[in-house]
Amino acid sequence: MIPRYTRPAMGRIWTDESKFRAWLEVETVASEILAEDGLVPVEAAKAIRERGDFDIERIQQVEAEVKHDVIAFTTAVAEKVGAESRWLHYGLTSNDVVDTAQALQVKSASAILREDLSKLVAVLKARALEFKNTPTVGRTHGQHAEPTTFGLKVLNWYAEMRRNQERFEAAAEQMRVGKLSGAVGAFGHISPWQEERICARLGLAPAPVATQVIQRDRHAYYVATLAVITATLDKIATEIRHLQRTEVREAEEYFSEKQKGSSAMPHKRNPITSEQISGLARVVRANAQAALENVALWHERDISHSSVERVILPDSTILTDYLLAKTTDLIERLVVYPARMKKNLDSTGGLIFSGQLLLDLAEAGMLREDAYRLVQKHAMNAWQNDLVFRDLVAADAEITKRLSQEKLARTFDLGRQLSNVDAIFARVLGSTEGHQYGA
Repeated sequence: MIPRYTRPAMGRIWTDESKFRAWLEVETVASEILAEDGLVPVEAAKAIRERGDFDIERIQQVEAEVKHDVIAFTTAVAEKVGAESRWLHYGLTSNDVVDTAQALQVKSASAILREDLSKLVAVLKARALEFKNTPTVGRTHGQHAEPTTFGLKVLNWYAEMRRNQERFEAAAEQMRVGKLSGAVGAFGHISPWQEERICARLGLAPAPVATQVIQRDRHAYYVATLAVITATLDKIATEIRHLQRTEVREAEEYFSEKQKGSSAMPHKRNPITSEQISGLARVVRANAQAALENVALWHERDISHSSVERVILPDSTILTDYLLAKTTDLIERLVVYPARMKKNLDSTGGLIFSGQLLLDLAEAGMLREDAYRLVQKHAMNAWQNDLVFRDLVAADAEITKRLSQEKLARTFDLGRQLSNVDAIFARVLGSTEGHQYGA
């Protein structure tokens, strides 16, 4: 991933230096466990631990000749270890090292993403509570529908991100596995019990069964989960982009004093962060397709997945880290305009209460089909001729003979529409955050 979208801590995990350090740790721990069981001399394991090191330029030099990165790595390390290096990589095959070390890298990346998710969830919860009772118009098909609150809009994002946290924990745990079961997964040279101990010392679980590779359904699930997470971020960003449109302007991204929106139009305040989030989320979604393609490999191993993963695992984790941080900042500093929300809410002269009027007329004894035709007639008249729907309704004797002025006032009562907001918040956050649901 290019530096523009790479945060330092996540970027460091995917450097060649970090990858080879993980490889070396797997090799070293394997030697130590095998030494404990008498398969490798203790002195050799000690030498590998103390003198095991590498030079990246030397690895690249050897790989240019042998065309095999793991052999190039073990050659470079052996030159540092000396005579005891004949015990390096004992009983192992390439993917014993590569897949197990990759699990360590993903584990480190997951720790960062876990923290990112927690920060965003906390910000969403705070802002949902802040605007819990801020009325705004709900839109369906891009049109005014019925009243809601801005807090409910954000609460939906919060609840979705909590589900994303649960999905991520499951996916990250499925990736926290290593394997040292040999060339076809049959433990031809070391035992399952030794694999268990090696993995445990590395902070991993052993894959219960594998070929030469850990099965790639795990990786597909992990990358697909990152795609779902970033799809949610795209959803949030898309909503903010709509709310920031000039004719809506109910919320907008923070715009600093020195910031410029356009090289040609000084008045512009563009939702560039939201647009960036939407754009980069597409890359992660595309990577999920590549991860799914990696599941089907030939027999006990081929390397068609390997080149793909050198791209999609770093890029997907780096982008998800970046996008989570961007979205957290976006929500935390989002500028919200309650007065504009109320103005837009009132802009159709009460049309958004047509559904309530329909119900109230039916309750008052009018057949539903007759009530629908009557309400729709006034709604279309108000819409097409820019009239006030509530005034038209109040002047219709067929309506007022069934609904008194007091009952009509209740029909158009915003508080009535929003009377269950506390209950919804209690459902999602628990009764400690406010109203006790069902009370």
